[in-house]
Amino acid sequence: MTPGEAAAEISSGQLNNFDKRLQRERYDLRKSKIEIIQVNVGKLCNQTCVHCHVDAGPSRQEIMSRETVKAVLGLIQKFGVGTVDITGGAPELNPHFDYLVEQSCLLGCRVIDRCNLTVFFEHGKDYLPEFLARHGVEVAASLPCYSRENVDKQRGKGVFDKSVEALLWLNRLGYGKKDTGLLLNLVYNPVGHYLPPNQNDLEADYKERLLEDFGIVFNRLFTITNMPISRFASSLIATKRYQEYRELLINNFNPATLDGLMCRNMLSIGWDGRLFDCDFNQMLDMAMAGQPGEKPLTVHNLDTVSLAERPVDTGRHCFGCTAGNGSSCGGSVL
Repeated sequence: MTPGEAAAEISSGQLNNFDKRLQRERYDLRKSKIEIIQVNVGKLCNQTCVHCHVDAGPSRQEIMSRETVKAVLGLIQKFGVGTVDITGGAPELNPHFDYLVEQSCLLGCRVIDRCNLTVFFEHGKDYLPEFLARHGVEVAASLPCYSRENVDKQRGKGVFDKSVEALLWLNRLGYGKKDTGLLLNLVYNPVGHYLPPNQNDLEADYKERLLEDFGIVFNRLFTITNMPISRFASSLIATKRYQEYRELLINNFNPATLDGLMCRNMLSIGWDGRLFDCDFNQMLDMAMAGQPGEKPLTVHNLDTVSLAERPVDTGRHCFGCTAGNGSSCGGSVL
């Protein structure tokens, strides 16, 4: 699904296939209390991953400004949000990353850094592990497999070895170990065009293999379904598997996942300050609007009351979060 297709679905005024399925289930998908603010601070990244729905990479110029970061912090304070989830690209490449982390911590927030691990080895970034540990930042680290071949296939040659080195570095600082309070969670995306396996079973496999092979420990494994948008959609189209994958998601729709969807209690903020129901909507340019025909809501013009019980903007891609055991930034929904 492209941003253009998403815009066409919205402007048509007709129910998309996902909304039709919700209607069949007699389910009204609306915002609840905002508990998590996820901030995409830019699309600049030191990796170019096959599955990336952000289409991030070394040449991207989209970077959140200091002014917008300050507005985000004001919104966090206004909402009294408990969790600030920082993502990208590689979020640490934003020059204002440290400031956002420090100020979010001062506001008493739980802070999550969605880290690709190899960023620690970029020029001038070797201070990051100690910085994250000092501020008690929770690290959600991408590691799509415990196999070198599979990781390098998805994320680039040499990424696996650097990831192992980074995880051991974090372990030495206390991450992933009992009674340190430093949480290290790994994130799994399927390497191919299939749904993630059972999260608990795969977590047990990861813990066994990483401990035996490298002496690495971690807290939790989050399994996330690949969304058929952006770069992953292009890969599916190139291999003539796009329609097959979409049907896989639709055929595995699970209504039991609906109450746990992340779009209900999360607000996603783009690098330019626009607001979205989720990170996937953000990549499809499905910005939230105050009223039909009005300009998109931003960190600068949001009336917090307007989000209460607001219907969630949906599209065909939403079948990705409701297939099987469901998928969210915190892993399996069920």
